[in-house]
Parts: sequence; C-alpha cells; structure tokens
Amino acid sequence: METERPLQVVGTINAYSALLAERTGFRAIYLSGAGVANASFGLPDLGMTSLNDVCEDVRRISSATDLPLLVDADTGWGGAFNIAKTCADLIKSGAGGMHLEDQVAAKRCGHRPGKALVPAEEMVDRIKSAVDGRTDPNFVIMARTDAHAVEGQQAAVDRAAAYVEAGADMIFAEALKTLDEYKQFTTIVRVPVLANITEFGQTPLFTVAELGSVGVKLVLYPLSAFRAMSRAALTVYGAIRKDGTQKAVIDQMQTRAELYDVLGYHEYEQTLDKLFGKNTGA
Repeated sequence: METERPLQVVGTINAYSALLAERTGFRAIYLSGAGVANASFGLPDLGMTSLNDVCEDVRRISSATDLPLLVDADTGWGGAFNIAKTCADLIKSGAGGMHLEDQVAAKRCGHRPGKALVPAEEMVDRIKSAVDGRTDPNFVIMARTDAHAVEGQQAAVDRAAAYVEAGADMIFAEALKTLDEYKQFTTIVRVPVLANITEFGQTPLFTVAELGSVGVKLVLYPLSAFRAMSRAALTVYGAIRKDGTQKAVIDQMQTRAELYDVLGYHEYEQTLDKLFGKNTGA
C-alpha cells in the first residue's frame, strides 16, 4: 500500500492463478470465499465451506508465491473462540490478512438481495475476538460491512467507525453505488477503505483513478479471472464435444511452453538431471 496507491488486489482461486497474477505485476492477491466454494467445491457462496477448507487453499497459494494474500473469512465460523482460532489458523496457513463481515452466519453474496445483519455490537465482538487471536502484529484484520444495502449509507458509515474503534485495521465497504458514497467513507473512517469492484454486481466498474480521487486505498477484483477462465473452459469443452477435435480453439490456449515458463519447469528438470547425473547435453 505504500508503493501503490490505490493498491490493486486481484482474486486468485488457486496457486497457479496466483503465479499468473504475480507475473502480471500485481503486488497483492485475494482468496474469495465464493472462489473457494465455487471453484474448489462446486458450491454456491452461502456459507457452506469451513475454516479448514479455506486454510487448505490458503496454504497452497501461499506456498507458491510471496505476494501478500488477503483472505475472505466470511463471518468467522463461530463465536468468540472460533473467530480467534480463525485468525490464528489463517496466519499459520500463510495469509497476510483477512476480512470479517457483519452478516448473520447464514450469509448471502454481498451483491444479492435478502442479506441480514447482526447487530453492530455483535460485529464489534467479532472484531475484538479476531484481534485477540492475532499472533502476528503485521497481519491485517479488515472489517466488511454490508449495511449499505440493508440499513442505508449512514448506518454503514456508523458501523464502520465502530468497527475501527474495536480494532479493525481496514474497512471493506460492500456494494456502494457512487463515488460520493466512497468519499463519505474515506472522509469519516480514518483507516484504509477497500472498494470491491466485482462484475455483474451493485457497484459500477469504477477505475483505479476514479476511486483514488475519492480516497479509496485498495481496489479489489475478487473473481474477474475466474469468470474469464470459466467462460474459456466452456468454449473449449463445447468445441471438442461438437467437432471431435480441439483444432478450432487451439489459438485460445496457453501453450505448453508458456505453462512451463510460469512454473519454471525446465529449472526443475535440470535439477533432477544434475541430481541423478544425467547427460544434459551441455
């Protein structure tokens, strides 16, 4: 955040996606709760995955890259002791930060109707529990509020201020609709504010420059690449099924050489050759 303002944070659903994001130049990455549910389990984002499910994906991603990883911790997976454990376990798994939200445990996607919130006091307790469980002082605890769509803008700002008072390092203002609304958050809330720029949702696709002009410090793109990957996969599957060959879509594929380059495949192979004394032809 000191070197990139606003900081772009891009969603990576797995370790290979994280490598691609790093290669593209991103300085921070994100693991979405929807990404875990959708991509790892084939489930909707309705609070159906567990802390252990998320930690497994965190471990895989953090082992592949040193980029700081922000993790969606949903509502924390339980009461005070559970939330403290969530924070500690995510740190052990390699996350750089997490966000907790103020929805009820049976949560909804932040850009869908029908959301219900816990009282602000309960969310304050969630944040305090996370702070109590923090074992690394550099680990970021971010509070997400979904209040804008449920209780209105002023209530959302008031909640955010209370969450900061409880110990939140940053605020995730979900489903805002105007730059003026972001400006109100960044003016009143004296910690970095994140804008979630997800496709096909309630928030317009504001640019980094537009969001920076109203004081937003982080811009999140949680599932952009995943949506594109999924569309590409359907196209390729469809062509193979219809034509009996992949010839028509080969130009849409990453080549074997490109894959090997991202993975450093040849370096691994050369190491094996040296270990086992094979003639590499050098």
